[in-house]
Amino acid sequence: MDLNQIAFILFFLASMTFFAMSAKRLIATLQLGKKEDRFGDIPKRLKNVLTIAILQTKLLREPVAGTLHLLIFWGFLALSLVVVESILEGLFGHFSFAFLGGAYSVITFSQEIFCLLVMIGVLGSLWRRFVTKVRRLQVDAHGSRDAAMILSWIFLIVTTTLFQNATRIAVGTYEAGMGFPVSSQLASLFGYDQSTYLAERFFWWAHIGLVFAFLNYLPYSKHLHVLTSIPNVFFASLKPKGALEPINLQDETLTKFGASDIEDLTWKQLLDGYTCTECGRCESVCPANLTGKPLSPRKIIVDTRHRTAEKAPVMLAGQLEANAAVAEHTLLDKFITEEELWSCTTCMACVNECPVMIEHVNEIVDLRRSLVLNESRFPAEVKTVFDNLERNFTPWGFSHSTRADWAEGLNIPTMAQVGDAKNVDVLFWVGCAGAYDARYKKVSVAFSKLMQHAGISFAILGTEEKCNGDAARRMGNEYLAQTMMAENIETLNRYNVKKVVATCPHCFHSLSKEYPQLGGHFEVEHHTEFLNRLVEEGKLKVAPEQKNSQTVTYHDSCYLARYNDVTESPRSMLQATGAQLVEMPRTKDKGLCCGAGGGRMWMEEHHGKRINIERTEEALATGASTVASACPFCLTMVNDGVKAKDAAEKVQVRDVAEILLDAIERK
Repeated sequence: MDLNQIAFILFFLASMTFFAMSAKRLIATLQLGKKEDRFGDIPKRLKNVLTIAILQTKLLREPVAGTLHLLIFWGFLALSLVVVESILEGLFGHFSFAFLGGAYSVITFSQEIFCLLVMIGVLGSLWRRFVTKVRRLQVDAHGSRDAAMILSWIFLIVTTTLFQNATRIAVGTYEAGMGFPVSSQLASLFGYDQSTYLAERFFWWAHIGLVFAFLNYLPYSKHLHVLTSIPNVFFASLKPKGALEPINLQDETLTKFGASDIEDLTWKQLLDGYTCTECGRCESVCPANLTGKPLSPRKIIVDTRHRTAEKAPVMLAGQLEANAAVAEHTLLDKFITEEELWSCTTCMACVNECPVMIEHVNEIVDLRRSLVLNESRFPAEVKTVFDNLERNFTPWGFSHSTRADWAEGLNIPTMAQVGDAKNVDVLFWVGCAGAYDARYKKVSVAFSKLMQHAGISFAILGTEEKCNGDAARRMGNEYLAQTMMAENIETLNRYNVKKVVATCPHCFHSLSKEYPQLGGHFEVEHHTEFLNRLVEEGKLKVAPEQKNSQTVTYHDSCYLARYNDVTESPRSMLQATGAQLVEMPRTKDKGLCCGAGGGRMWMEEHHGKRINIERTEEALATGASTVASACPFCLTMVNDGVKAKDAAEKVQVRDVAEILLDAIERK
């Protein structure tokens, strides 16, 4: 055993010991979070790892940045064998995978090509951050320095790999040729003498030293995601997309609700904090952030990491009671403000774009729950909504007794009149807006007439229907939400309801994905899917002479497109009417929120530009004569935006059901 081998073994043991201690500390920190089962359906989790973490499909939603990251990521995977080979060489004195024969040449060739690709990826990333200065990457000086250091570190790792190979070719250890296409060219820089032998040792040590130093620096860097991203993707929620986790209100041991500090969050939410690389993709699509509101989804997650780093060591040392300053410096209020939390529209654009499956919205709602349920702290407008829901079973101040007035004269029976759901094809869940809002009542009428045209027998609950609970739940009032959900489930089950159709995406989402949490299992469709199927089946026909060529741009509701992947049926239906579709820049699951979700429908915007104005300007820029919608909130917000832009005389804002009905009844 020579001196080089002894030195490496000592270095290797020291490096791995230090890394093991860091890993142990991180695992202990995660265990401070609440328990949560994220181990079910292993095959599906592995599939997510393959498609999202390995193939980087979410990163590639932004092609340039995604490609650069892909080059670096895949380069590191390809070069992992070099690292293993170097470690074994250091441990045993002499080792090579050359015994693999021709396969070894393929491996070394691909590794050298990936070295070049990694260099391109690193240089491109540095250019975007420091020359082009992409907005979402400009966070703070520390973050920029850390990114520059990590990228430079990676560049040096692959550079030393190539020079290690080049010096070995120069001294005859490796054979020049296609097995080492890059290093063979670099070998000409070195002569066959003692200095080259020394250079070979230098580059070997530099390479393996940089690798282990990099490994041990990561747990203390924002680039810890290099190690945690694959586990975070593996442990991503497999529950229905967008469905919030309920609080077990029957658990009498609960003394507080929601989250106000790190111990109230789950271990997965703490892992989210460690996994965030501060890439800013979430922030770049957040409607609140884009329009000057105080919310940054990135900051929410980074603040969680900072608070964890501050409090976890004290908790693990059992010294929290003795350290009042740390104990009182809570995540809620000291790091994350009320104003940030109430700015969120729960549009889920942040979650949709995050390449490592961080769940921002769940944490935001958990923090809201703490404010509402533990402290009764919320904006005055929110109190009005809660009061209305408790008294009138609707967010608005209308009398519950008038809930079915919109249907007068339309010959629409209530479920009480038909007696049992088996006597009708479907239950029409009208929703609060469809029952009370003057504008959206017209959509309820239009949809009802379309079903009558198609020969669909249906009924409504009338005054037995109550708000679905979505607004209360996303505003943090889980108790009120579950109360309303349970009452609606009892009513639906009493009539043996199996099939439900809703015009409101919020009702649709809640009934289909969140009611099952409380035992409400129903087949639920949004009216765009329902109507499009009727058109495809020929039950609703638009005669050629009835079609027109109006130009329509369709605004995607967040709760329809992102939450439930419903994007094609409304477009298909609009095209069936003869409408000429023109798309806005941000469409489908990349669509911009109207600004009304998450309870924002009933709250004023006090900062920056109104979100609905931002979206309306996009719609108007298409030159379309009609803006189509499939959501009562979106219809209201865009309609208000059109009026604010003095475009009401030129542009109509209509629901897809109204457009389809016009095409069928047009004379």
